[in-house]
Amino acid sequence: MPPIIIDSVTRFGPDAAGAVVCGGSHAGVYAAYLCAKAGVAAVVLNDAGVGVRQAGIAGLAFLDRIGMPAAAASHRSARIGDGADLAARGLIAHANAAARALGVVEAAAVARALALLAAAPARDTPPPDAIESRHNLHFSKAVALDSASLLTPDDVGAIAIMGSHGGLLGGRPETAAKVDVFAALYNDADGGIDGAGYTRLPALDARGIAAGTVSAWTAEIGDGMSAWRTGVVSAANATARRMGARVGDTAQEFVALMSEARA
Repeated sequence: MPPIIIDSVTRFGPDAAGAVVCGGSHAGVYAAYLCAKAGVAAVVLNDAGVGVRQAGIAGLAFLDRIGMPAAAASHRSARIGDGADLAARGLIAHANAAARALGVVEAAAVARALALLAAAPARDTPPPDAIESRHNLHFSKAVALDSASLLTPDDVGAIAIMGSHGGLLGGRPETAAKVDVFAALYNDADGGIDGAGYTRLPALDARGIAAGTVSAWTAEIGDGMSAWRTGVVSAANATARRMGARVGDTAQEFVALMSEARA
């Protein structure tokens, strides 16, 4: 069976169970949890610049605990959020023990790694327990989410801090945000090739949504509360800058500014 190529592991269908996946998502714990939950046999993801506390690849060790082979390609070899680009030009930068046992090595082309991962054995280990992923902040209608996929229609007009990377999925502008939040903050995944980690920002500008990113070296990707607690703004779109946002602000200062602007 050929590998599933997908821009985000938040979008699995029923065919994911038992499949080898090439996913544009970061290789952090939340993305790894979604792969385990879907019953994936093996996966290649993007290392998202690795970042603080190696959060961008923390999912590899997480998946080793249940025997799932997993690897991450360098964010400087393929665009984050783009599964097809990962498959076409990605180069492996990290692999867990289960993937290395199948022959996956650093600097290998992702296409080669996917062929090796096709030999991943069937796995009957249950997925890890669910991860709490949504937190209300003390500002009115402000939330911290581990993934942008967790936005709901109730979040229209909200200020959302998200652990997700700031890259468009497959380069498609409509994927910048599921709903029209008032303001959004993402993780920049260290920018990466083609500046992919910032591409949601101009797309949200076009919708009149204030948006920014926090540096992957100040907050753990895939963890909304980490962005809230320690994130430092690395980029802001024109809409956010008109509201006073600046590079170097903390995420909490960004949320306070957006709350004032909304009021």
